Amino acid sequence: MKFGIDMGHNCPPDTGASGIKFEDKLTKEVGTKVIAKLESLGHTAISCTPNSATSVGQSLGRRCDIANRNKVDVFVSIHFNAFNGKANGTEVFAMSDSGKKIAQPVLNEIIQLGFFNRGVKNGSHLYVIRNTNMTGILIECCFIDSAKDMQLYDGEAMANAIVKGLTGKVTVASAPVNTVRDEEQNTDTSILRLQKALNQLQITDRNNRRLVEDNFTGPATTSAVEKFQRVVGIIPTGMATSTTWNAINQILSKRLVQGSQTSGPIMRYLQYRVGATPDGIYGSQTEAAIKRFQQQNGLTPDGIVGAMTWQKLIG
Repeated sequence: MKFGIDMGHNCPPDTGASGIKFEDKLTKEVGTKVIAKLESLGHTAISCTPNSATSVGQSLGRRCDIANRNKVDVFVSIHFNAFNGKANGTEVFAMSDSGKKIAQPVLNEIIQLGFFNRGVKNGSHLYVIRNTNMTGILIECCFIDSAKDMQLYDGEAMANAIVKGLTGKVTVASAPVNTVRDEEQNTDTSILRLQKALNQLQITDRNNRRLVEDNFTGPATTSAVEKFQRVVGIIPTGMATSTTWNAINQILSKRLVQGSQTSGPIMRYLQYRVGATPDGIYGSQTEAAIKRFQQQNGLTPDGIVGAMTWQKLIG
């Protein structure tokens, strides 16, 4: 069977919701795994996520065009919900009877992971279901602003549930995709990763040069570590201590930064990058500096550091 897998959003300016985690990151994680698992079972899986678009409308249209052009048998759009921090659970949208027959087993598999059953719902209002020529469903896997759902969430388990719901089968292991789920959980403390991380964070050495990624601790790497430590408020020893790694991993996790909810190393790093006084506190000066950075980079100047702003900051 040929499946069209749409990793919701992930096509600026069509970007997903923000909560405890980012929708774009999770839809890509789950969608990539679903494609790999379907292919390992002998199916054809086409990614329907466009590479670029100039508007949300064009992004939605291109997803449908890819599915229709490839004449997929079933179209599956993967999303994550967000509302008020209290709502939770899984719901699947479908328009036709054939769509509902596909949606129900997918929902059944996901709720077995512990998510609240919000049901199979009418998806006739959804553009990607209305404008694809084949049977389609849209999965709202769970709520990214629900602490309960995010505690339950596991990308591998979610992908397995979707694939089993679609095919009745599941692979024992998926292809080695996204083996590190979250940078904050990354345990790699090698010198090479340290150099790559500092380069990504745009922390230069004492001569304001990017580090050579050679897996060797020399004066340049030591001086860059010292600079990073000063930026985030750690005693500048030049040694990559556990405290230093914790700060690096927290920043690379690209958590949503909104107002005074965030402080410490993440806030100090943001202040350093946008030209505000690095005191670790989100105040009016920091808000203005973030808005100025966003405006200079063609983003909506809202003072909220979400997926798009992080992309401009560290890729």
